Amino acid sequence: MSALGKVVRSGVGRRRVQSLVMALTTFAAVTSSVLSLGLLAVVQAPFEHAFKARNGAHLSVQFDGSKATAAQAAATAHAAGVTEASGPYPVTAALNTSFGTDCTANIVQGMPLAGRVNEPVVAATRPDLAGTSGLDHLALEQGRWPTTANEIVLASWVRNCPDGSVVFDSLPGKPSFKVVGKANSLTNTATGFLTTDGFARLTTAGAKTDEEMLYRFAKSGTDADLTTDRQAIAAAAPAGSVESGQSYLAVEKQAVGTAKSYVPFLVVFGILGLFLSALIIAIVVSGAVVSGIRRIGILKSLGFTPWQVARAYAAQALIPAVIGVLGGTLFGNLLAVPVLNDASKDLGAAGTSLPVWVSLVVPIGTLVIVGVTALIPALRAGRMPAVQTLVVGRAPKAKRGQGAQRLASRLPLPRPMSLGLAQPFAKPARAALVGAAVLFGAVSVTFAMGLETTFTKYMDAGTSGFKAGSMLVVPAGTPSGFHPSGGGPANPHLDYTGVAAALASIPGTKAAFGWGTSGATVIGAPTGDYTEVDTTTGDLSWTNLALLHGRWYQNTGEAVINDHLASTAGMQVGDTVTVAQDNKRLPLRIVGIDFDGSSSGGVLTDSATFTTAGLTPYITQFNVKLADNVSGPNWSASAAPVLTPLHAEASPNNTFPNVTVLTMSALVATLTLMMIAVAALGVLNTVVQDTRERIHDLGIFKALGMTPKQTIAMVLTSVSLTGLVAGLIGVPIGMAVEKATLSQMVSALGRNMPSSVTDVYTPGVLLPLLAGGIAIALLGALLPAGWAARSRTATALRTE
Repeated sequence: MSALGKVVRSGVGRRRVQSLVMALTTFAAVTSSVLSLGLLAVVQAPFEHAFKARNGAHLSVQFDGSKATAAQAAATAHAAGVTEASGPYPVTAALNTSFGTDCTANIVQGMPLAGRVNEPVVAATRPDLAGTSGLDHLALEQGRWPTTANEIVLASWVRNCPDGSVVFDSLPGKPSFKVVGKANSLTNTATGFLTTDGFARLTTAGAKTDEEMLYRFAKSGTDADLTTDRQAIAAAAPAGSVESGQSYLAVEKQAVGTAKSYVPFLVVFGILGLFLSALIIAIVVSGAVVSGIRRIGILKSLGFTPWQVARAYAAQALIPAVIGVLGGTLFGNLLAVPVLNDASKDLGAAGTSLPVWVSLVVPIGTLVIVGVTALIPALRAGRMPAVQTLVVGRAPKAKRGQGAQRLASRLPLPRPMSLGLAQPFAKPARAALVGAAVLFGAVSVTFAMGLETTFTKYMDAGTSGFKAGSMLVVPAGTPSGFHPSGGGPANPHLDYTGVAAALASIPGTKAAFGWGTSGATVIGAPTGDYTEVDTTTGDLSWTNLALLHGRWYQNTGEAVINDHLASTAGMQVGDTVTVAQDNKRLPLRIVGIDFDGSSSGGVLTDSATFTTAGLTPYITQFNVKLADNVSGPNWSASAAPVLTPLHAEASPNNTFPNVTVLTMSALVATLTLMMIAVAALGVLNTVVQDTRERIHDLGIFKALGMTPKQTIAMVLTSVSLTGLVAGLIGVPIGMAVEKATLSQMVSALGRNMPSSVTDVYTPGVLLPLLAGGIAIALLGALLPAGWAARSRTATALRTE
């Protein structure tokens, strides 16, 4: 080993604590950076690649066939801003479907799939389903394309009915089609594709034919651009003929929004980690230079050049940084697995590993930052004259901090604490470094506390509304925890007036409401988005279902839509949403927008609105809130005699946590603990360095009678004031960062959140956070304080 290598190895061995701090700092920074950059690349690339390869449409527009002919729809291809167009293609509104009798599988034991409600299907046909000309090339995922009038491919179909059929049971003729494959349109222009003859069977059976056009525009990069483009299309078409529109940006958010929502907070942790890494490396190397001035002089007297000295001190930082970088790269890739597994469900193509280039760019970039940061103080060591370094002392200037000492001595504090309180003024630069480390820690804690509280409130919101109540009343024979999905006569439903009266008569019932999916579809809802129309009966006020805008429906003909539908369809309070059940259309006035955390669209209206209009509300479940002193089993026993004649039964309300939110919460907690540890270790490193430089002074204090407990108090007090100031500055910064980050996360999902979820910094939360800076500073100073207390007086006095 060369002489330079021995110097480097010796330096790393002497500074084990500092080396550990640098390794952990770079570990935290690289973990966050690998995750954030990798996720951004992984979740974005597949959609962009597929959009380009399949010549995706910026906008698809469905025209009401009774108001616009195919020729009139085709004429919109010449509207302002259109650069390319395809169509018109015959298409239907969303049609209710059910599983055919040849689907022999069971949903659960004793509950056959045949005859049950399937998702609504938007059916379409094209001249060549497998064609690669024009916009929006269809992709066959499984099976084959239909070749006869009795076959269909669907975007979604259950795996346990591979050779079954789908029945369009909302049409008078109830036509049935054999499902021969799965295929999709990238921008969800339709969810079922048939041959021309197959589509004719639908229209013969009573389906209404609309016309669909696909467009590309010169300007389409933002939602505002696409709103302008859609207005241009509407202006070129017959008045009132535009029925719905689907933008590629809305589809992209739906496909990659969940995974992309991880990126903002990971970017914040990555930036905080890199800053902490650079700061602590600067602290360690600068401290090594200051405390090793005499050693530098010896190295130079032995023939080491200035560049060799600089390389030696920079390498002492790079070695632990390399260990941290390697560990952080590996850990970041491991943490990405659960996130990418979730993303793969949205994208249908994402792998469970990050791109190789991410695992190369981030470590190399981090090492460059570490190297440059370490080289600056290392070059200072190389430039020092050998003679000066051999004769210079290490004691601080005698007069520095004396004024602060005199002021502190007048405070009504024990003398060890007043000595510690004045210590930062003796070495302000070092106190500033301690403050900076604590500042980053306080920002991290405040930021993480805000996100964790928001996540908790978000999950609490998930147990309100339709998931509220400790008990459920469902059709008899429904398995526990299974909600009767879908609506219409095909699925079991309740005699809701009878059940409501029965619940009111059962002792211990505090409140109850009923609801169910009506089987109606939404005219103009984004194609491919499974939008439910739910009817309710009873009082919902106790469920704490949050409203973002407007009010709850009070009169017939009114409805509340959820935030997902409002965002994707561009609807707002005061607009009209039209629903259809069995080819009967019902316009509803939107009076409110609610937040239910759902990933699909939803329309809520009172059951009386349906019955008044001649439609049928299908109530499949009652949520029941029990009195405080009533247990679920006892209530169920007393409810059975009145519910059984109504073919209904009670079961516990089992709720399940949101896996995505739990994953985010775990990531935030892990990264926060890493940041707190790194910040505390930064304080520890600085206090260790300061304590070692002042060991002679500690010996004098002990000789004068200072006890070990007083020594600990003095060292801890020396960082308390700095920690307090850093915490007071860091908390507002952390609050601002949390607000900006949450805004980006919500934007990635294309959602809005109520203030009840986002307003998290209450006085009860802020007060502990303001004291967090002191806690981090004391945590970091505790070990060196103990070391100072255990040092022997004679040994300390012999140290110069």
